[in-house]
Amino acid sequence: MKAYSVHVPLLLMVVITAGLLATTSCKHTPLIVVIDPVDTTGMTDPTDSIDTSGWPCSPDTAYFTDQILPILVSNCAMSGCHSATNPKEGVNLTTYAKVMSTGEVKAGKLSGDFWESINSTKPDKQMPPPPAAKLPQDQIDLIRLWIEQGAKDLTCNPGYGGCATSGMSYGNDIRPILTSSCTGCHSGSAPQGGIDLNAYSSVVSLAQNGKLLGAVKHEPGFVAMPPAGNGLSECAISKVQAWIEQGMLNN
Repeated sequence: MKAYSVHVPLLLMVVITAGLLATTSCKHTPLIVVIDPVDTTGMTDPTDSIDTSGWPCSPDTAYFTDQILPILVSNCAMSGCHSATNPKEGVNLTTYAKVMSTGEVKAGKLSGDFWESINSTKPDKQMPPPPAAKLPQDQIDLIRLWIEQGAKDLTCNPGYGGCATSGMSYGNDIRPILTSSCTGCHSGSAPQGGIDLNAYSSVVSLAQNGKLLGAVKHEPGFVAMPPAGNGLSECAISKVQAWIEQGMLNN
């Protein structure tokens, strides 16, 4: 029998080529390898640290820590007024105990200096005093509800059961947070630090340079905002962070 000499590398190439042709002629479902995208934002998931325990906030109840105190801190407890340091006329409005110790809040009664001053339009009586703007009516109504319900130190968890941060809206989600906790100091004809948080452009500028998130998170190297009280809730901070990550839209 005649012997044939076979070049091994050539034979392997033929076999591999035949296999590839056979594979392409078949109609098997191709193997798809899915690779999870890598997060390059450098920011953690804003909802990772939210405490979802406790109890939810009822729309029919006024909560001092979560609703009333932010209004007082933003509009009344700034330096030179009713802050913890050298409070004007000895009236400190930075904690529940301090607010109630003034004797100016009458539980269940819409009377007394506290209630009269936030409703007054007289420059020498109005709180906050000019050039600051008078409190918005919705905030006055919330304080009214709190007093009528006994001016109690009730708390709730805005992040109870979870905190939705998808599709953040500047008008519906972010602006209300700023209005309740920040614009009392940072608005009007003479905003503190020259920062007017009533203006979307100013908010975006602070968000872009990292100062907005650093301040509300009370991170080292930033001026903590709000400067007194418990600061923004974890859910509110998460909404601000999510809005920034989602492009800071004016929607």
